Amino acid sequence: MADPSSYRPQTGEIPTNPGVYRFRDPHGRVIYVGKAKNLRSRLNSYFANPAGLLPKTHAMVYAASSVEWTVVGSELESLQLEYTWIKEFKPRFNVVFRDDKTYPYLAVTMGEKLPRVQVMRGERRKGTRYFGPYTAGAIRETMDTLLRVFPVRSCSPGVLKRAQASGRPCLLGYIDKCSAPCVGRVTPEEHRALAEDFCAFMGGEAKRFISRLEKEMGAAVAVLDYERAARLRDDITALKKVFERNAVVLAEDTDADVFALHEDELEAAVQVFHVRGGRVRGQRGWVVEKVEDFTTPDLVEHLLQQVYGEDAEIQGRLPREVLVPVEPSNPQDLAEWLGGIRGARVDIRVPQRGDKAALMSTVRENAEHALRLHKTRRAGDLTVRSQALQELQEALELPVPLLRIECYDVSHVQGTNVVASMVVVEDGLPKKSDYRKFSITGSAATDDTAAMHDVLTRRFRHYLVDKTAQVDAAELVATPAAAGANGSNGTVPITTAEAALSDTTTPAPKAKFAYPPNLVVVDGGKPQVNAAARALEALGVDDVYVVGLAKRLEEVWLPDSDFPVILPRASQGLYMLQRIRDEAHRFAISFHRQKRGKAMTVSALDGVPGLGDSKRKALLAHFGSVKKIKAASAEELKAAKGVGPALAAAIVTHFSPGGESAETVPAINMTTGEVLET
Repeated sequence: MADPSSYRPQTGEIPTNPGVYRFRDPHGRVIYVGKAKNLRSRLNSYFANPAGLLPKTHAMVYAASSVEWTVVGSELESLQLEYTWIKEFKPRFNVVFRDDKTYPYLAVTMGEKLPRVQVMRGERRKGTRYFGPYTAGAIRETMDTLLRVFPVRSCSPGVLKRAQASGRPCLLGYIDKCSAPCVGRVTPEEHRALAEDFCAFMGGEAKRFISRLEKEMGAAVAVLDYERAARLRDDITALKKVFERNAVVLAEDTDADVFALHEDELEAAVQVFHVRGGRVRGQRGWVVEKVEDFTTPDLVEHLLQQVYGEDAEIQGRLPREVLVPVEPSNPQDLAEWLGGIRGARVDIRVPQRGDKAALMSTVRENAEHALRLHKTRRAGDLTVRSQALQELQEALELPVPLLRIECYDVSHVQGTNVVASMVVVEDGLPKKSDYRKFSITGSAATDDTAAMHDVLTRRFRHYLVDKTAQVDAAELVATPAAAGANGSNGTVPITTAEAALSDTTTPAPKAKFAYPPNLVVVDGGKPQVNAAARALEALGVDDVYVVGLAKRLEEVWLPDSDFPVILPRASQGLYMLQRIRDEAHRFAISFHRQKRGKAMTVSALDGVPGLGDSKRKALLAHFGSVKKIKAASAEELKAAKGVGPALAAAIVTHFSPGGESAETVPAINMTTGEVLET
């Protein structure tokens, strides 16, 4: 960890203008973005007395190695630039409101040719309209009821393809809960119109559809079509049932989002009710960890930034009113920014009395319950993870916390199809998006230590290349004037709003391996650990620690150590290492089986130069087997369709006694995959 005094800028160098600042770690990653009315006052608060900071702010200041700032023209510009940078860099010390994922959404995939209604959780998808969230039971009932009136497709892509291929609809098509566009009962345009009506009803236009059906029912009665009238009557009853589930809480012309929060010293839970047409149409929740010494107004400001900055398209247009528990920081600038997103005025208000204040109280009760539930569910898991990471750090006597651990394993069958895996754990949780596979060939595939040396060399060579590229990019951005002002404190001050805007239009490079681990774990004992350590030493990587976990006695080996570290069998740290090692082993085995399966299906004809798929099939069709192709002469081969003199000569040469196919190929047991002795 860096000492804050080593990169603290001189007080006179920091401007007193409003602006946005960024803290970077030793690897150049942005770890925190903040804004300030007075940059000098704000930045000095981080360095005046670091020991007096909150624990997480203290950790951020010591994890950083440099700070830079950008001066802007107004507080509104600083609000916009802060949001842009947080969205671009995703700093790990910034407040992030994570959706609680407690309730599912009713989604309509309007981006598809034949839109589909389905229940969805998790990340939002482009081109899909979302309604809710609802409780799990209520959403199924709502969907089942509405499909009676709006028979939109709800089947999976696989079911749709089978129906299109067979010309017969699925069960929902037979019971009139799908209009069956798959077999042409309705055209794609008519089906899309049904989906639009479904979305309009869910969006708050229920009265329009109910009135229309009532008129149609009256017309059916007038012509004595009682059967149709009865169906319409049932449809009206179904729509009213769905419509009346949402309680009327405010005046019918009220469109508002009502936010409330409940917080303690470390975390805060946020709930929002989406009120449209006076009715509660949806509910969402977030839980956030307090990273810095945020006040409640600061939390509210960051909440509105994230919700409406990222989810504006998903949630539909912004409402006229945003009701909050306390007035956010910079309310005028924030309202102006939200108005720009909506294209019309947005009022941010704190309800004091009446129906809106009563609804705010209900939302606050939901936030209190959500925080209690979050703490109850997380307590055991978080405590165990924290304990495991701390035990590992202390047992291995490492000076840095284990924020990121990478584990490597080599897999093969008697030296064939050698592969390796890399799995990643951050804060004790697997990060599967960073998993990597390695194919190992040549001299590196001779034994496990050579393979481990090769894998670590390749991984950290990529890291060094990406790190150099990031440094070069940073030097290009820095102006000569900024470099001169930098001096020896590592800051790069930018003094114009134009420079800030040009900075935000340059996309951040997507580094593949630029984020190094604190600890590398290899599957194996002393030889594998020493091989990994030699690979890092040869590349000049000296800030990554290496250990090995031997399977036999679960011993933890350190480089150049004659004796292993023995962790207690009941140790949470040992259990975490075992889980990481087992995950790496599973990932490596999966890749090895995949590669071995492909190798087993290789044909003897694959190595013939110039022989493609179609001509290979023509040869087999003409001769009937590979054995007959090998025995055929050039003249006989030319009789096959598409085989000319040059290709026939190449095939004869390939299968001749001195040709490429004459190399000894090991026999393989097709049941076990073992290489048999020859």
